[in-house]
Amino acid sequence: MQEKPKLPAIEGWYAEDDQGAHLIGSRCTECGTYYFPKQSLFCKSPHCQSESFEEVPLSRKGTIWSYTDAQYQPPEPYVAADPYEPYTIAAVELEHEKMIVLGQVISGVQVSDLKVGMPVELVLDTLYEDDEAKKTIWKWQPAQNASE
Repeated sequence: MQEKPKLPAIEGWYAEDDQGAHLIGSRCTECGTYYFPKQSLFCKSPHCQSESFEEVPLSRKGTIWSYTDAQYQPPEPYVAADPYEPYTIAAVELEHEKMIVLGQVISGVQVSDLKVGMPVELVLDTLYEDDEAKKTIWKWQPAQNASE
């Protein structure tokens, strides 16, 4: 049986290349403020009036800023596993951009396994599967080599 293709659950928010997965953000070309998801209308910095942005890959690594778990099933349009299983969520400060990005933590990692300041890295993982494909989303996992 042929394996189903992997497709993004949210088009244009993340990608994978030979170095691994990364989020796709934007950077104001005037003040350098980073955004995720991408910003394209106007810079939200109160000191900047720019409307010019460039698309940029965001850091693959960061540190946990906060974390919790989702004991309840989120409302639509979120597609939950059936039956619903709680999962861990982490707010991660990206290594270079110093901005906070929220995301699920890989399966098997519980709240009790995490701590503020812990290094993590971004990976792509299956969110759900339909008849045509496995739909992927970004998730955080504890860094493989925390000394990097």
